[in-house]
Amino acid sequence: MFFIKNAYFCKSIEYIYKMKNRTKRQLAIKKIITTNEISSQEELLGKLKEEDFDLTQATLSRDLKILKVAKVSHSQRGYVYVIPEGVSVEPQHENTRVNFLVDGFRDLRFSGNLAVLRTRPGYASSLAAVLDNADPYEIIGTIAGDDTILLVMREGVTSSDLINSLILVMPKLEDKLG
Repeated sequence: MFFIKNAYFCKSIEYIYKMKNRTKRQLAIKKIITTNEISSQEELLGKLKEEDFDLTQATLSRDLKILKVAKVSHSQRGYVYVIPEGVSVEPQHENTRVNFLVDGFRDLRFSGNLAVLRTRPGYASSLAAVLDNADPYEIIGTIAGDDTILLVMREGVTSSDLINSLILVMPKLEDKLG
């Protein structure tokens, strides 16, 4: 019985590590695509390996699908990857709405596996709804008031993991936290 419990514990730790690594990797993919003109998965894999991410082409394909990365025509490179905010109108409206909510962000504080996100009055419930709908792995749940959100983080999730997760949901938040 002891062996089974340890095996389960090891699997849980391994799962948490993979989820944290996935968030960091996806942030790196977004950064690489938005700052470079990447025309192939091989080129993107090379850039990721330069940043010490070791992954397969299948994992990269899944990440590109999750991030809704698209390819658009480029005058010199043929086709290049882009993040959807700059491609289609519908995601841009959603992104504008989310980024408008980021304008209400004031600060973020941590205590154990809890985080308190303070906003301007009236912003907290809408921002919490966006986070709940995004359902990031790092957040178990939120409780929102008028200008404060309590974020409950999963065991083993660090403050930087949560910050990276929030940036994936609301890219403009990086400017506010910077």
